[in-house]
Amino acid sequence: MKKNARKLLRIYTDESAYIGDRKVFEYIASLARDRQMAGITVLEALLGFGSSAQVHRRLVLENDRALVIEIVDFEDALRAFVALLDDLPDIGLVTLEAVEVIGGKGMKADPGEQA
Repeated sequence: MKKNARKLLRIYTDESAYIGDRKVFEYIASLARDRQMAGITVLEALLGFGSSAQVHRRLVLENDRALVIEIVDFEDALRAFVALLDDLPDIGLVTLEAVEVIGGKGMKADPGEQA
């Protein structure tokens, strides 16, 4: 296994979550850009449930949608990034999983893939 392989970081939050006067997802996106992360995508959840088992559905005019933030980068960069989020309010589950990057414009080369 590669020492510093690429991983997928997922952060679950809500659109209505704020830190000061900024939405949490916008703050995370700005922080990711400042830290020069490879990229970020914010997704709206259509349906889901967590530990409460209460089903949440996205309504057209609802302004409290569940969001999933995805960032793909090298594991050490992602772990350092997550450490910056420790004091953020209204962040739910945070996961880190293996991912195989097979293409993409401007992707940094994997350190272990150069022969």
